[in-house]
Amino acid sequence: MTSPARRHRLLTPAILRPSALPVALVMLMLLGATLARIGAQTAHAALYPEDRRQAMTEADTNRFAGAGVLMCYSDFGTLERAAAAWLIGSHDLVVMNAHNFVDRRLVPTHPVTNCFFRIAGGDYYFDENSLRIGASVESKALHITDDWALLRLLQPTPEPVKPQPAPDTSDIATGARFKVVMVSPAGHSNTRLAATTESCDVYRVDEPTEGHTRRVRHDCNDGYGGSGSGLFTEDGRLIALHSASLDMNQKRPFDIETHYGSAMLFEGDLAEAIRDAASKPR
Repeated sequence: MTSPARRHRLLTPAILRPSALPVALVMLMLLGATLARIGAQTAHAALYPEDRRQAMTEADTNRFAGAGVLMCYSDFGTLERAAAAWLIGSHDLVVMNAHNFVDRRLVPTHPVTNCFFRIAGGDYYFDENSLRIGASVESKALHITDDWALLRLLQPTPEPVKPQPAPDTSDIATGARFKVVMVSPAGHSNTRLAATTESCDVYRVDEPTEGHTRRVRHDCNDGYGGSGSGLFTEDGRLIALHSASLDMNQKRPFDIETHYGSAMLFEGDLAEAIRDAASKPR
């Protein structure tokens, strides 16, 4: 008969046997090194062959007024930089993407009360009852051109913290191609830079769709957390709000149909909502 000790040895997986421990440790070390290399590559994967993102400077902060960060607590209670957001039109109005709070089918995903707005070193909480999103009441899905949300702050920012003026995009022609600067105050998951700016191109302005708003297709590098980044003209005018990019973290050349970033122009229902909210005193 086999002794209890012998039976235990026969039934123990090889990786747990004392004689196999050195080999197992080496294998685990090699696996860890491989995963670390993969993680490092992913952490710095741009969408396009050329990554022109630069760290946002104090001069950029002054030039691109209203740049802030939507801070939210995760389901695990961790505070995270969720997305970019902009103080716009007044000292108590903030614009960001609707997909921070609802999914593509417009099902609520994240309560407003779990988030706040951070700008110029200050934290400001939202009036949860003020949430307005771009999708119409009849809509059954969220689209690029209605992926916006407006929220009021419970307290306005102080006078030195300037909002972006209400944008005007009436001079931008459908089909146009032009240079822009994408400003990402919340940074991206695929760069170590906390906040970035990048000179890039709009390749096409599409025809108006939902909300009488046009989508622009651009080659600005993006990563998770880049939602809500602002697209500015070279002379510093805010013209579009970034929504999403196709094939996240897949580095390959820009393609106007299969590999591009999408942003919505500040026009149509979005522009009207900003003007309306900014003109009404609290």
